[in-house]
Amino acid sequence: MEINYQSNFKLNKTEKKFLRKQIKARHTLLRHEGIEAVSYGTQSLVVANGGLGNGVSRKQLLLVLEKCGIVEALLMPPNKPYSFVRYKTTEESRNAYASLNGKEIVDDLGQKVILYLNFVEKAQWKELGLQALPPGLTVVEEIVSSEDEKMLLEIINWTEDIDNQNFQKSLKHRQVKHFGYEFHYENNNVDKDKPLPEGLPDICDSFLEKWLADGYIKHRPDQLTINQYEPGQGIPAHIDTHSAFEDEIVSLSLGSEVVMDFKHPDGITVQVMLPRRSLLVMTGESRYLWTHGITPRKFDTVQASEHYKSGIITSDIGDLTLRKRGIRTSFTFRKVRHTPCTCSYSLVCDSQRKETPPSFPESDKEASELEQEYVHRVYEEIAGHFSSTRHTPWPHIVAFLKALPDGSIVADIGCGNGKYLGINKELYMIGCDRSKNLVDICRERQFQAFVCNALAVPVRSGSCDACLCIAVVHHFATPERRVAALQEIVRLLRPGGKALIYVWAMEQEHNNQKSKYLKGNRISQGEKEEIKSDKCTQRLLEPMSDMGSQNSASSVTSIDDIQEKESSSKKVTNSELPIHTNRTSFHSQDVLVPWHLKTKTSKDKPVEPFDSVGSHEPSPVFHRYYHVFRDGELEATCQTLSNVSILQSYYDQGNWCVILQKV
Repeated sequence: MEINYQSNFKLNKTEKKFLRKQIKARHTLLRHEGIEAVSYGTQSLVVANGGLGNGVSRKQLLLVLEKCGIVEALLMPPNKPYSFVRYKTTEESRNAYASLNGKEIVDDLGQKVILYLNFVEKAQWKELGLQALPPGLTVVEEIVSSEDEKMLLEIINWTEDIDNQNFQKSLKHRQVKHFGYEFHYENNNVDKDKPLPEGLPDICDSFLEKWLADGYIKHRPDQLTINQYEPGQGIPAHIDTHSAFEDEIVSLSLGSEVVMDFKHPDGITVQVMLPRRSLLVMTGESRYLWTHGITPRKFDTVQASEHYKSGIITSDIGDLTLRKRGIRTSFTFRKVRHTPCTCSYSLVCDSQRKETPPSFPESDKEASELEQEYVHRVYEEIAGHFSSTRHTPWPHIVAFLKALPDGSIVADIGCGNGKYLGINKELYMIGCDRSKNLVDICRERQFQAFVCNALAVPVRSGSCDACLCIAVVHHFATPERRVAALQEIVRLLRPGGKALIYVWAMEQEHNNQKSKYLKGNRISQGEKEEIKSDKCTQRLLEPMSDMGSQNSASSVTSIDDIQEKESSSKKVTNSELPIHTNRTSFHSQDVLVPWHLKTKTSKDKPVEPFDSVGSHEPSPVFHRYYHVFRDGELEATCQTLSNVSILQSYYDQGNWCVILQKV
């Protein structure tokens, strides 16, 4: 029976509570996923909280759904907390709507979830195009027998005496042992002059000889790393150091299967199933250019088909389910390199990289030069590609603009491609940016914008009712210059005027939720960097993160403390700025973040996903300087300003944000 939303005053307290949650699920799906429910019966339903992202498997959900009728299709998008079901008849769909709405089930993790169903016209999910394995990557199934597997696993003694030079190391995400040469994780390399005395285990000889004879490998390995992964453990995305090892990286999977993620610098991610007793061989592009890693989780999204074993996990949402991980042990064989790497991927090769990273600036002049080279010049070069990834306005910024009185004069400092300049047609908005190419894009879109430095905006003092400054202040290289940029914004405001400021956060995980930047899932680069908050792995009806206002008098870190920490950190670290690894947590506040430029794009044309990753040359890489802000640092910096009060501060998808008011 369908619910009449107009007559909910007749419902009892429990029914009203259920109705509120069902409507909330409906609105959440529309707001975050663009899935629009309908108020009349159809053959298709969207099942909120019944998705792979909730830990609900295909088999488990089908058992529930098939009690209401014949299921023609069950579509389960990867990593999403919902699914689509299509029944043979509308009557069966109505039956499911009436009997399953509010039904509690237990997911594969043993947690209780409540299903909320709404009618839809059809499943709204865009399939990814056909993908290919990264060039140079091969997976060989059943490379060893079950008897060989048992024998190999039995040679590993995880509890042997620590005096043995091959002794067990316990890392945060796994257990590890080294043979031949010890791998040093602090510099991702081996000491080539200090081989371990025992070499590789003798039992490996026969396997290596066979793989050489069969042509699976071309070099005889002399280094072996054995990793053991419990369910829920993984290894961060990485490229094995070019200068450390020869072309081939070979990994034998024992004990359990696993899904490994391969990622191209241009943003394409390919998930590859590595079956139990299979051999993964990485050569060429897959070894030198693509990162590989294992996401820490207890279940993998895999193909449901019985015949499927190895290869790419496709985007066929009609054939995906969850599979529980077991204990997996990997034998990774490598050949230590004794000469510099001469691969074709010089931009990511440590042997061929000639450019040394810049140092921390020690004066205002050095800071200005750093910003010129690693901010201003870079944005001029990447303006077209950058603009194509900046198309989705963020909800909290939109809300700020729409709450301003009609006729307000608003300055967007660092407006980029002008994506916020046309949000509220009732405002008089003007933008400025240091990049001429980005300002040209604004003008092509008929927006008012001009080129200037955010430290000296040629606008009369006190002339603005409001200001925006989104993702700008973190590009200034010293605390003094960051304060000066904020003071310039305050100068533009009239008394009572407000400013909204966003900076990138060092904490990319907040309230136990990873930011979209860290999630880095299988969508286009532009969507990855700009998509609105997507609750992929949490219940649709759980409360959002607290983004309420904080009293400006509340206890926050002082700016003196922040500067003292920065000063002391620079003394104990290398003076060179570290190059950040994209889609990973920050380990330093002052970093260079790579931008992999996609070529052949016009200034305002969205970048199209490429068809065959193997046909593309490595993209040019630029490095942008960032100072990522710690929790409390933005508020502390703002409190040094004169004639300012902090109305609100919050965290929004990997950014620290404040709303200021000039008093």
